[in-house]
Amino acid sequence: MLGLVVLAAFVLVPTIGTYLDQRQRVAALEEAVEVGEERVADLEAQRERWTDPAYITTQARERLYFVAPGEVVYLIDNDLPPQDVPQEPAAVSDEVQTTRTDWMGQMVRSITEAGLSRTVTGTTEP
Repeated sequence: MLGLVVLAAFVLVPTIGTYLDQRQRVAALEEAVEVGEERVADLEAQRERWTDPAYITTQARERLYFVAPGEVVYLIDNDLPPQDVPQEPAAVSDEVQTTRTDWMGQMVRSITEAGLSRTVTGTTEP
């Protein structure tokens, strides 16, 4: 009886593993199809917007600065408040400066930590 149980385990375990793997693949593909359908819906909505003459006119005015005949457009330059205006960069010195840190050690630690990190980037399956 014990032999039959062991034999059944050897036969069923790979089959169950294959089944679970296939279910994961099916779930991933269903998610990819859902994302694709959302993308298609977004593109169709965008296409519908571009059939509207008012939308086309608005986009031409905003993106290309088109105006209707007889209109006057004023473009304002330097309209940022003084605190948001970019400052001139500091001058580059001709002197060699020493760093207060061990840059080589920091670089090796950074590379090691990056290689050993367990962060997974999102991958999409076709």
